[in-house]
Amino acid sequence: MKQKNFDVIIVGGSYSGLSAAMSLGRSLRQVLVIDSGLPCNKQTPHSHNFITQDGEKPAVISAKAKLQVEIYKTVQFYNGLAVKAVKNGNSFEVSTESGDVFTSRKILFATGVKDLLPEIKGFSDCWGISVLHCPYCHGYEVKSEKTAIIANGEMGFEYAKLISNWTKDLRLCTNGKSELTLEQTQILKNHGVLIFEEEIDSFEHKEGYIQNIIFKNQEKIEVKAIYSRPPFEQHCPIPENLGCEINEQGLLKVDAMQKTNVTGIFASGDCTTPMRSVAIAVSSGSFAGAVINKELIDEDF
Repeated sequence: MKQKNFDVIIVGGSYSGLSAAMSLGRSLRQVLVIDSGLPCNKQTPHSHNFITQDGEKPAVISAKAKLQVEIYKTVQFYNGLAVKAVKNGNSFEVSTESGDVFTSRKILFATGVKDLLPEIKGFSDCWGISVLHCPYCHGYEVKSEKTAIIANGEMGFEYAKLISNWTKDLRLCTNGKSELTLEQTQILKNHGVLIFEEEIDSFEHKEGYIQNIIFKNQEKIEVKAIYSRPPFEQHCPIPENLGCEINEQGLLKVDAMQKTNVTGIFASGDCTTPMRSVAIAVSSGSFAGAVINKELIDEDF
């Protein structure tokens, strides 16, 4: 790319990054979107709970979004991985894996998170297809089906309460000795939730659609859907290297204006919130773009 200097560099070109890019492009800002093309929902067949796009394939939504953002000629795209950034006074210098270097006045991280999937055979094959994290995104499609939750303790109890809104045919797999209290155990049993403490060995599935959970004692239970919230880490280490704070949940800490604690650095989308959905990512990206533009105006006026 010939152009090296921009008003804003956006690291991450999925839903939140593209939404911010549109907001900034419509504000006549010189913008560079750096994206490596590895969204966390790349395996998910359909996206839901995003009005006008309900049921659409995630890749179709992002492709359509990029086409619309490309209309704004001040927005450019770089296909690659950002590996380093440094702050020099009031500007930033971002380096890519290929050795290219770009500078900007502001930087937005819309880099998402990386799920740390358990080493259960078949889990990764089913992740995003029939092993789900969010009932608001996917619960309607598996309503009233035989469903399992993989969780334990307080999280398992609260998760089971939540999912019982979509199905009463529910099993809680603690994947080892239960950490539920006696009271929690009794409440779940009173609501028909079956509790399995055996360790999980593998999933039987067909092209990512779960059929059975196999335990290490070789017993199995039939299910059509599983809910799980595996641990995660920030997909991109650059913000933390720049001094951006991480909260107790492992998310980038931002204020109501999508600002991090480092002046000039903003963040939006899944890397900032436990509410991981396309609609929320788009909303926070659009808002971040407007805030960044206003900050640039105030600095120049």
